[in-house]
Amino acid sequence: MRRSTMTSLTGELLEEEVELTLGELCRACQLPAERIFALVEEGVIEPAGRDTTQWRFQGISVTRVHRAQRLERDLGINPAGVALALELLEEMDRLRRRLRRLEG
Repeated sequence: MRRSTMTSLTGELLEEEVELTLGELCRACQLPAERIFALVEEGVIEPAGRDTTQWRFQGISVTRVHRAQRLERDLGINPAGVALALELLEEMDRLRRRLRRLEG
């Protein structure tokens, strides 16, 4: 007897070359558009394009939105604080990578 199985994969887009529309970003992050608007307003993510119908987000935006959600939920940080925390965390990551390259 042959057994059929279905496997479901989940993950995050990490490639910066990938572009997402507002709707695609909402679906990837399971958030309403209003939540994405708030994150754009605070500078957590930055779309390309003039108005919301033309907005395109880099794939890395999915990761930034998920991190923002965790910071808000777990630490109770407001959106402005989340933007600052993400900027500082990313700067730390850049400095760590640079240090590893210099060390060899």
